[in-house]
Amino acid sequence: MKVIIRNNAAEGSLWAAHYIADKIREKAARTDEPFVIGLCTGSTPIETYAELIRMVKAGELSFKNVISFNMDEYVGLPEEHPESYHSFMHRYLFDHIDEKPENIHILNGNAADVEAECAAYEKAIVDAGGFDLFLGGVGEDGHIAFNEPFSSLESRTRVVTLTQDTREVNARFFDGDFNKVPKQALTVGVATVLSSKEVVILAFGSKKARALKDAIEGPMSHYCTLSGLQAHPAGTIVADENSVGELKLNSYRYFKAVEEAESK
Repeated sequence: MKVIIRNNAAEGSLWAAHYIADKIREKAARTDEPFVIGLCTGSTPIETYAELIRMVKAGELSFKNVISFNMDEYVGLPEEHPESYHSFMHRYLFDHIDEKPENIHILNGNAADVEAECAAYEKAIVDAGGFDLFLGGVGEDGHIAFNEPFSSLESRTRVVTLTQDTREVNARFFDGDFNKVPKQALTVGVATVLSSKEVVILAFGSKKARALKDAIEGPMSHYCTLSGLQAHPAGTIVADENSVGELKLNSYRYFKAVEEAESK
């Protein structure tokens, strides 16, 4: 596992955007096969998406040969609802880049058979060739996607019931009303994320500090589903100074030293 530490969220977001862009361009230079990426929602990736948009508009990057799969969606929330993840992704990324509409995949939380929807989504990821890179965030309790604490580290795309903590955190997107937040969601599983060739997790702010401590220094456990990244051969956490505030000093120094050595 690598931990990239930047001074603040803005610097971390830029690092992630340029890392993703480099990976897309690297694959395009050696093959005609599409770049397959997993994408997340929430406030954390917005600045990363803004920089990717800037690069596309400046002609520095293209999504024409990119296939994307979003990590989750609420159950029962209309796609046109401003807080659906369909709406979020179009508002903050898809409406501003050149990705082909047929290459955009988001779980359908209004499917007549949500179990079948999850199975089909998992198959579509495999059929696309699997993820080249998965971009995710982490919850305050250490969850990735909607894989709440005690989700199996072997889990795949499925229907989940959201915890009260997650619904309370997300209430800020629903006029602060906890009762407006859907009780269920569709989500890729922990194993779905970890099957990616690379995983990049964004974690900014002091509220994520305990989650990072558990994920990085604690045991690999379903208590903190991000901790599954410990076993991944190419897992990277992009953090800011506030989010690594609870790491041991020697851990902090180690990650800074590794990055410094690799940059030479």
